[in-house]
Amino acid sequence: MNTTDNAPMDDSSSADLVSVTELQNQLYDLLKQLSPERLQVLADFAAYLANAESESATQELLAIPGLIERVKQNQATPKAEYTNWRNLRSDV
Repeated sequence: MNTTDNAPMDDSSSADLVSVTELQNQLYDLLKQLSPERLQVLADFAAYLANAESESATQELLAIPGLIERVKQNQATPKAEYTNWRNLRSDV
């Protein structure tokens, strides 16, 4: 993400969204020009990229000490022990 120390977070996020939208539109226009064979190659490559990104995120989560144990503990907690957040904070 392209951020500067002086720019507010919202401005940078808006600029990134515009850029993403422009890229998606550009890709869509280019897709219409490709042959079915090239579309298949592109689909395979996009799947590879998505998988690589997902794997990177998974490795980042697995690097958090104790995360798996905490998730397992939370899954084992009976739902009767949960409290609705609205009952805890009525001002939210």
